Amino acid sequence: MTSRTHTLTLDRGTFDVTVDLHGEQGHPFLLLHGGGGPRTVTPFAGLLAEQRPARVFAPVHPGFDGTARPDWLTDVSLLAQAYARLLQTLGLRDVTVVGNSIGGWIAAELAALGSDRISGVVLVNAVGIQVPGHPIADTLSLTPVELSRLSFHDPSKFRFDPSTLTDEQRALTAANRSALQVYSGPHAMADPTLTGRLAKIAHPTLVAWGASDRVVDADYGRAYAQAIPGAEFRLLDGTGHMPQTETPEQLLPVIWDFADGHAVDQSRN
Repeated sequence: MTSRTHTLTLDRGTFDVTVDLHGEQGHPFLLLHGGGGPRTVTPFAGLLAEQRPARVFAPVHPGFDGTARPDWLTDVSLLAQAYARLLQTLGLRDVTVVGNSIGGWIAAELAALGSDRISGVVLVNAVGIQVPGHPIADTLSLTPVELSRLSFHDPSKFRFDPSTLTDEQRALTAANRSALQVYSGPHAMADPTLTGRLAKIAHPTLVAWGASDRVVDADYGRAYAQAIPGAEFRLLDGTGHMPQTETPEQLLPVIWDFADGHAVDQSRN
């Protein structure tokens, strides 16, 4: 893995984004992490680049893991604009965008922008829309143990003891929670206007969902897919809110087969 910092400019101003790159050649992926921070996708990015001909670009959302966030960068739609600019800066085309949780929300907003640099989108247990009768769990009010119970099919495999954290790890965790709170907005991890924008998505889209997710349930995921023209819904058994962490060997072929099937440049695969 190599890391580089890229300076991006939007109408509001200029800021830096750190991007981890896994793999040196193959189909390009933009992998967007959720509220748990980059560590929730880093092992999966490495696995994808190791087992498939893939280059995986995994940005750190500004404000996470101690990175700087400008005061005006406060919502997901601006992050999506930033990552559209990042694809341009990197000179990437034929990109499969993959996002988990709030990263899935960012991916959906990015897809709605209609970038011709994107060949497909995979939303993995994404948040961002409002579905009557299927609320999003208020993750910011939960303890780590409570959140684990909602997030995993088998929480016993992912036990977390906050007392084992170093001071540096505590600081990063607090920074991540603060950044998540900013980006999640006033409607508890959702934007009431997003569903309308999803109808504009023309890219092939796969909505992949861990069946045991109790942060956002499977019917929420089905509603997400129904809001996107032509989107496919895929239920993943035996896994929860973060399949890339809990069952990476199950998620990897699902993502790769979708990306491979919709790649524009087949010579890269």
